[in-house]
Amino acid sequence: MHDPALPPSDWVRRWAPLIAPGGTVLDVACGSGRHLRWLAAQGFAVTGVDRDAAALAPLEALGETIVADIEAGPWPLAGRRFDAVVVTNYLWRALLPVLRQSLAEGGVLVCETFAHGQQTIGRPSRADFLLQPGELLAAAQGLRIVAFEDGYLDGPPRFVQRIVAVTLPAVSADAAAAAAGTPRFPLAGPPSAAG
Repeated sequence: MHDPALPPSDWVRRWAPLIAPGGTVLDVACGSGRHLRWLAAQGFAVTGVDRDAAALAPLEALGETIVADIEAGPWPLAGRRFDAVVVTNYLWRALLPVLRQSLAEGGVLVCETFAHGQQTIGRPSRADFLLQPGELLAAAQGLRIVAFEDGYLDGPPRFVQRIVAVTLPAVSADAAAAAAGTPRFPLAGPPSAAG
């Protein structure tokens, strides 16, 4: 369980300004809510999901709390979209595509969890709980990567990968071409050079 006395991750605090003001935020495997509490204090509408009912009980006044075992049961938020999804110190690979689908247009994924190398200094040490090199980048493929780090951090000592990625708005081919400065021609071909 996460320690509520711990301050929120500097990664979450640093990138929270990308979230739409007053937006909806899903905190996955939120534990005792160190990020949920901080995000609610910033004015976001928060939803926390965790399997520990006792840890969630004190958080009910902050926003929506959902008790669910997201590793053994169905995803409890099917069809819902959020302005941000926050995940820290948690890895369940089967859930990565679901988290992407849970982002609204322009939604922000903020993720920070343990990476390969952690096994040399402490727990977690099982490969199941450690991201492999480049794994988080691959999971965010198709999103706009705003920031990515992979390496060693102090306080406490740990190996992590962390990413911030934003969903791209759906645009038509004409709008994409105009934004790129590429002329669009009718299917009949390019304009004639006749004068």
